[in-house]
Amino acid sequence: MSTVIADFAVPADASAAADSPEARMRAAKEAARETARLTSDAKAAALEAIAAALAGASGDIIAANARDLARGAEEGIGEALLDRLRLDDKRIQALASAVREVAALPDPVGRVVGGHRMPNGVALEQVRVPFGVVGAIYEARPNVTVDIAALALRSGNAAVLRGGSAARESNTVLVQVMRDALASAGVTPEAIQTVDDFGRAGATAMMHGRGLIDVLVPRGSAGLIETVVTESTVPVIETGAGVVHIVLDESAPLDWARDIVVNAKVQRPSVCNAVETVLVLRGAADRIVPAVADALIGQGVTIHGDAEIQRLVPSAVPATDEDWALEHLSLDLSMRVVDDLDAALAHIRQYSTGHTESIISTDALAIERFLAEVDSAVVMANASTRFTDGGEFGFGAEVGISTQKLHARGPMGLAELTSTKWLARGAGQTRG
Repeated sequence: MSTVIADFAVPADASAAADSPEARMRAAKEAARETARLTSDAKAAALEAIAAALAGASGDIIAANARDLARGAEEGIGEALLDRLRLDDKRIQALASAVREVAALPDPVGRVVGGHRMPNGVALEQVRVPFGVVGAIYEARPNVTVDIAALALRSGNAAVLRGGSAARESNTVLVQVMRDALASAGVTPEAIQTVDDFGRAGATAMMHGRGLIDVLVPRGSAGLIETVVTESTVPVIETGAGVVHIVLDESAPLDWARDIVVNAKVQRPSVCNAVETVLVLRGAADRIVPAVADALIGQGVTIHGDAEIQRLVPSAVPATDEDWALEHLSLDLSMRVVDDLDAALAHIRQYSTGHTESIISTDALAIERFLAEVDSAVVMANASTRFTDGGEFGFGAEVGISTQKLHARGPMGLAELTSTKWLARGAGQTRG
């Protein structure tokens, strides 16, 4: 398999160079002992300091981001990545607000998950505890730098970040602003580390950082995610691509179908919860497709359609087999007419990445069957797929949207950055 991250040998002993990926991961590991002991109020105060610092440094952040945008445009990274990369004052203020929302969330650390008393009288409690060090490898998304750091700190963890070369200027400023804010709040700034200046070697060191990084979250292209999942020696929470589907059945109200599909495609087409394929049941095609297509085309969307869609939408371009598995991340949409709900479900099983799917319908039986049978992280009825988001779900910022089935699935918030341990309280009991 080809990789997107070059190999890098991680030094095995503690005598590694003072400024190396391993040294920074060790610093984060040491800092995690402190963050794990912070009270809920102390963590909230640190996050409030970060939020204020981000808002206050808006000018510096925008200037650094402008350099990244200019370089990205010169290198032709594409409009979808440029949109994810872009920071303006509105987005920076939104980042600061998201950090404040995280600060206000209930602290998961110490929360009792379960427990019971053994027959011999030993009392057992299962409680939430921090992972320790959370690593994140991501591309062209400076907002993730802030989101991961905030969630890691609120859940008692330290963070090691690799944000990619496209956002290196933005991330350098963001990390420094957050580290300075932690210091001002009396918290070790070593709790936020970046290995961006080591390039791909830093990312590879993180993937091989067993014993230093407790969990690793990749966010970005399918190639990056596949590399991290297959090459890491540390546990990985997989966040997958979003080949997202909406199904329009015979009972779908036209205004719901039109408004939801347009919102799901157009509001922000470059993100993973934007719809990429619309499946229309044959009995609804003549009634629904022309109006939905007109609304999409009016917003600049190019429709890639099968023969039936091309009959109903003369401007549609022919869909290829590759289109059904493609995450466009642009104002392009694949659309297909299927015979019935069975065919729609079969198409989703074949092409979905397990992210989000939605059905537009007023048929209660069809809705319940769809919700029960579709095996994705988030399954919806009569709602835009754009709601699959940690902020919308009430988690504040999000770590990512997990498409795997172990430990975490769907939008990940604070609880997903904790593990558990068992506390046993006895009074001299021994096992016979």
